[in-house]
Amino acid sequence: MPVAFKPRHMVAAACLGGLFLVFAGAGTVTAQAVKQVPGTRAEIQYSFAPLVRKVGPAVVNIYARAEVTERRASPLFDDPFFRRFFGDVFPGEARKRTAQSLGSGVIMREDGLVVTNHHVIKGADEITVVLSDRREFDAKILLQEARTDLAVLKIETDGEKLPHLEIRDSDELEVGDLVLAIGNPFGVGQTVTSGIVSALARTALGITDYSFFIQTDAAINPGNSGGALISMDGRLVGVNTAIFSNQKGGGGSVGIGFAVPSNMVRTILDGVDKGNVVRPWIGVSGQTMTSDLAEQFGLPRPIGVAVTDVYPDGPAAKAGIRVGDVILNVGGREIVDEQALRYRVATRPLGGVARIEILRGGVHQVVEVSMRAPLTEPAPDLRDMIGQHPMSGARVANLSPAFALEHGLDDMARGVVVLKVARQSPAARVGLRPGDVVLKINDETIDLVSSLEPALMSANNAWRISIRREGQVLTTEIKG
Repeated sequence: MPVAFKPRHMVAAACLGGLFLVFAGAGTVTAQAVKQVPGTRAEIQYSFAPLVRKVGPAVVNIYARAEVTERRASPLFDDPFFRRFFGDVFPGEARKRTAQSLGSGVIMREDGLVVTNHHVIKGADEITVVLSDRREFDAKILLQEARTDLAVLKIETDGEKLPHLEIRDSDELEVGDLVLAIGNPFGVGQTVTSGIVSALARTALGITDYSFFIQTDAAINPGNSGGALISMDGRLVGVNTAIFSNQKGGGGSVGIGFAVPSNMVRTILDGVDKGNVVRPWIGVSGQTMTSDLAEQFGLPRPIGVAVTDVYPDGPAAKAGIRVGDVILNVGGREIVDEQALRYRVATRPLGGVARIEILRGGVHQVVEVSMRAPLTEPAPDLRDMIGQHPMSGARVANLSPAFALEHGLDDMARGVVVLKVARQSPAARVGLRPGDVVLKINDETIDLVSSLEPALMSANNAWRISIRREGQVLTTEIKG
């Protein structure tokens, strides 16, 4: 009898101290040429009104609509007799309804280029952008990227030049800087809130693949998503993305909001100009430094990333970075964890060189690493498996860093990955899932799709299949 793969652990969403992470809006960032604490009552009475008049027209409301199909199960579905014949796929009654979402956006160019959050427009059939003067425009999606939760829209204005925001280097921000958050919370209309940058480089949030957020206490609420975080010079320092919210309190602001830094927004806009987003990739993965590890490496405090894997022929490997090195900074920017390393590399100019400081054997060194696009070899060689073997019904492909990143997979993984499993196929019955990486068939190591099918067909009705799933190696034996 086939033995299904069974994961050893189940991961569930959990609340943190009664707080739930909610996509809604985020605040953050500010920077000014001269920073000074107010010293007199007159200075305290200064107003943000001139700044709001300048930047407010560049922040828009976004309404996204999508037609979705829902199935209402027939009462017969509860009858064991019908379930015996139809199982869990008894069709039921299909109904269509229109789902709507509300968010905010920022005009980044005078010709009508608008940046917002991916989750605001995800799956939308129609998108309407409403300017601050209440004019409405239909928008089309130029680019959307779940990995950063950013999207770029375009509205046609018949040559009219629109107010827009300039981007400020988000690395110039400091904790304590004043910022304004502008958006459309709860659909009440454009709203401005003020606060400070509460923290920088927040990474342990799990919101996007590039978690590196500005935290602010400016009030952010549902509907602020995609809105602007503005510095005191009137430039964009972040796009509000998420909040921590007390669920019992109705999901409103509790003073902890997060914004995608403007330097990441810049990479998205560059991608629009080039036709697609291609970020630098160096081919390393590692472990965030803990206190115990820092002591072993002779570091005065937990800082950096201990390299645990280096991709063969990748930029890091060619620069001489090895397993066991500790990456301390990239381009002079301190690296506190693996998410920070990923962000610092991703926001570097493609085609340039980054000076990376490492610690090796107690000695500090600086290596120059080329900022190159992810490797595209080996070619995917996409195949649907057929035949009398346990993987029949699985769609497989060769992994390359570029292919892995495109499909949301581990860019350091090598080998053959399962992309899709047909329902009720032999592959489904033995428990294969999308994302599984095939390691071995019996005693034969599987490196390429071209070696997978011959290994399956020569197994003589007895297969021992080893896969990697979520960091664990699982093995099952199947007899024909």
